[in-house]
Amino acid sequence: MSTPALEVKNLTVGYGDTAVLRGLDLTVGTGELVALIGSNGAGKTTLLRTISGLLKPKDGSILVDGKPVHGLRPDEVVVAGFVQSPEGKQLFGSMSILENLLVGAHIPRARAVREQTLKEVFELFPILEERQKLPASTLSGGQQQMVAVGRALMAKPKVLALDEPSLGLAPIMVDRVFESIKRIRDRGTTVLVIEQNVFKVLQMADHGYVLENGRISLKGSGAELLANEHLRTTYLGM
Repeated sequence: MSTPALEVKNLTVGYGDTAVLRGLDLTVGTGELVALIGSNGAGKTTLLRTISGLLKPKDGSILVDGKPVHGLRPDEVVVAGFVQSPEGKQLFGSMSILENLLVGAHIPRARAVREQTLKEVFELFPILEERQKLPASTLSGGQQQMVAVGRALMAKPKVLALDEPSLGLAPIMVDRVFESIKRIRDRGTTVLVIEQNVFKVLQMADHGYVLENGRISLKGSGAELLANEHLRTTYLGM
């Protein structure tokens, strides 16, 4: 059996005396697209912040490609291979699209192949190549999301984490972003997606987890979760 790209074991995280995540287990296989679903306040972003090294767990372990990363600094977690495209894009608006993308290739592993990776990002998002010299602030919300995802890809992640990639986008851009995520997975990148659009993300996910009150309440293939009565009632309004 191959080593999972990401493995979270018995993870407990809190703020002060308040536990947000309680004994959480989650596995993302190499080359998989895994969806993490949950309502606001369920702990999804806390999980990403903990894996990224921004929060320290009270208990449990986090392994990227079989190597422990819990306790590492955020920059060390990126070097280990876990790279996050955060909610809200967080671009440098006055810098050009190209400059924003190149910021992602600062670690040695990524810097050594950045021209090839940049070519791959432009193949994925042709509009960014056309407008690469323009300030990022001139782009639409959907195009800015492409820059945020492209910047994360420039770091050559072993696991690419996307936090609410479709949030606030027009419907046509939502479809384009999801198609891009599927293509990223099909090219061999392991992807973990936190997403409010439950139906769309589970349609393409290899596996999914439902996070409720700091614990995993459901897990299964995308198709299995879409057929689950609790999920359909709670998250799809069906």
